[in-house]
Amino acid sequence: MRCPFCAIDNSQVKDSRPSEDGSSIRRRRECGGCGQRFTTFERVQLRDLTVVKKDGKREPFDRAKLERAIGHACRKRDIEQSKIERLATGIQRRLETTGDEVTAQQIGQLVMFGLKGLDPVAYIRFASVYKDFKEAGDFAEIAEAVEGDAPPSDGPGLLDKLI
Repeated sequence: MRCPFCAIDNSQVKDSRPSEDGSSIRRRRECGGCGQRFTTFERVQLRDLTVVKKDGKREPFDRAKLERAIGHACRKRDIEQSKIERLATGIQRRLETTGDEVTAQQIGQLVMFGLKGLDPVAYIRFASVYKDFKEAGDFAEIAEAVEGDAPPSDGPGLLDKLI
């Protein structure tokens, strides 16, 4: 593993343990060159995913980008980081079972669905960017939909699988 401080490719694992949710292994490492310590995470990856964007471009799936998007929506909300990570893991697992290529729209829909059950304000924040709101009335419509919320149309129990 390359050291993030001095870029030497010589580090030693000092401690390994499962993460809180059990979906990854947390490794504490020490650089053989500069002696600095850093942490890495190892996750199971079922397959390499390719994301097909609206414009047809293809790019590799980036879990960190997914976590960032969810994190931005949840910013300044009382939501534990572990819940955000569990949601990202659930979305990634679901995508990995659908095939080698997924659309950006599929990812967005899964994030919307997961956030709807996690926090209504985070859901509205994400929706405003994902659905490209143009005026205040767009916020009012989605807020009314959240307040008079019926169970999601994707079926019962799906949220539990995502989180």
